[in-house]
Amino acid sequence: MKFKILGCSGGIGGKRRTTSFILDDSVLIDCGTGVGDLTFSAMLKISDVFLTHSHQDHICMLPMLADAIGENLDRTLKVHALPQTVDFIKTHIFNNRVWPDYTKLPRVEAPWVRFIPLEVGETILLHDAAKITALAARHSVPAIGYLLDSGNTCLAFSGDTTYCKAFWQTLGACENLSHVIIENTFLCANVEGARRSGHMTAQLLVRGLEQLKKKPFIHISHLDANFESAIMREIKVFAKIWHPMQLHNGDVIDF
Repeated sequence: MKFKILGCSGGIGGKRRTTSFILDDSVLIDCGTGVGDLTFSAMLKISDVFLTHSHQDHICMLPMLADAIGENLDRTLKVHALPQTVDFIKTHIFNNRVWPDYTKLPRVEAPWVRFIPLEVGETILLHDAAKITALAARHSVPAIGYLLDSGNTCLAFSGDTTYCKAFWQTLGACENLSHVIIENTFLCANVEGARRSGHMTAQLLVRGLEQLKKKPFIHISHLDANFESAIMREIKVFAKIWHPMQLHNGDVIDF
């Protein structure tokens, strides 16, 4: 499977784009500002969107995407997310005030967007042997991560989370885990901010990595845009034996 990074920053400005990945040209994982860099023809290939949680940096391009491609599709865009995330987006965005309600438009029987609630542990078959499973996460709002299984190896994405025992236990039990994309928003000095907002520090990262049976490739995302270099220096000190690397827009992971 081909997993391309459209955005992986904790903020915007310059070349920074917020969280969004595209899998095999047809599946989006989160829908941050990076989606806006796709060509129109690339957008038309998207069939499914999997959201981790309701924060703007992860969903902000969803209404724009629906508006851009809706009338050019012969199918409905399927959006998978926790029930709480679905409720937030329907209540606060697709409400005919902030944005048209494309869950009912242009016709109730054939809307441009269809939300599909999913729960932690639920697995969705993508194509052939490929599948995606919702993982536990701990954030300031209900959130999940994802485990993508190509049929050969697996890639895990944490979404936004602080240390979550269930997340790391699932990864520790995964025999063919080859890549982990894990957020690390804060410096270790801001442990209270990490606790309050539900984000990671290098020390929390190591606590999780120590539960893995093998050493997959570790990719760091969602760094605070003001302290990217400093955070990566901390990570490379605390997690040196795992050889973590900063994720960048345009990177492609094959697994």
